[in-house]
Amino acid sequence: MKGGNLPAADAVSKYMSTPGPSTPTEAGAHEHVTDQEFEALLMETLEGAYRLAVRLTGDSQDAEDLVQEAALRAFRFRESFQKGTSFKAWFYRIVINNFYTSTRRKRGTSTSLDDLSDAHDIFLYSRSAAAGLLRPDSDPAAGTIARMAESDVARALAALPDEFRTVCTLYFIDDLSYQEIADILGVPIGTVRSRLHRGRHMLQKQLWKVAEELGIVPAPALAGER
Repeated sequence: MKGGNLPAADAVSKYMSTPGPSTPTEAGAHEHVTDQEFEALLMETLEGAYRLAVRLTGDSQDAEDLVQEAALRAFRFRESFQKGTSFKAWFYRIVINNFYTSTRRKRGTSTSLDDLSDAHDIFLYSRSAAAGLLRPDSDPAAGTIARMAESDVARALAALPDEFRTVCTLYFIDDLSYQEIADILGVPIGTVRSRLHRGRHMLQKQLWKVAEELGIVPAPALAGER
């Protein structure tokens, strides 16, 4: 999915070119965008939505399928989008909801909370120090991530339980505010803060695991017991 040649964009274009029955809406409920305005908004959002989907699914093909399904669903229910509100938040919510209801079922496995129960604020600091990699002026989290490819960071994110992965992706990767994330997920800001707090700890542990697999840091046999 590069440039303007997006599978989801092609699918939506075909869908929009086929006239369908119009759905009557309640007069005065809210102002709708035209089909042309809707398509323009969608095209502007697809690249970011695909990047989000990759980090949620951990797989490029699954991400394409997820965004395509979300795009078709968004067009089908376009009249529920209120003109003047955030299209990005509206569409990202569709992507995430589709992920929750379909993509994670295909994957079948995920990291449980029990697997990450010992993750804490200084996980990377303690592991880096034990491995002899910690310098007084260093940030082990930043240093570890800097030595990984984007796909490796995505793999660490994909291992988190769904609700924590989503919040961490939107905050750390998409650089969205608490309020924007709350709007997308339809939850209170306090819930976003709580999930992000726990998710940050979990992500540190997963980043270290990936770094071990890549040989960036010593494996457990060299760095000591877990």
